[in-house]
Amino acid sequence: MSREGNRAVAPETLPYRPCVGVMLADAGGRVFAGERIDTPGAWQMPQGGIDPGETPRDAALRELGEEIGVMPDLVTVEAEHPDWISYDLPPDLIGRVWGGKFRGQTQRWFLMRFEGRDSDIRIETAHPEFSAWTWLGPDEVLDSIVPFKRPVYAQVLEVFRSQL
Repeated sequence: MSREGNRAVAPETLPYRPCVGVMLADAGGRVFAGERIDTPGAWQMPQGGIDPGETPRDAALRELGEEIGVMPDLVTVEAEHPDWISYDLPPDLIGRVWGGKFRGQTQRWFLMRFEGRDSDIRIETAHPEFSAWTWLGPDEVLDSIVPFKRPVYAQVLEVFRSQL
């Protein structure tokens, strides 16, 4: 149960947070993964919320800059997943993240090709989210992600794998 004010809120009544995700691939088809600063050992691709009035594509490009210092001129948007993909937070996280306002996220994913050099990736941002980063093979990404996000990543890989 999440808490809103002084009353308990059933998770299934909460909305999903609108969000984007980016599968950033290098020229060799490897995928960027960052280790979450708040959860050592948990790796993920860049992702984040969509601001009011922002398109998913614009949000994805903004998130790359905010999370890993990669500006839009260093990427080519190659594909957009055709569907929104939703996931629920584990029960112990509902009420602890995003102010308890959401049960999980619904995400629009983009495949982007990185055109820069590794030195162009800077995780030491104004509000760092990652403590380390690496390039991984697509299946290594699935093995490294927190379990509750694996179904999302599997769906993203299913659509984008042939373009890596």
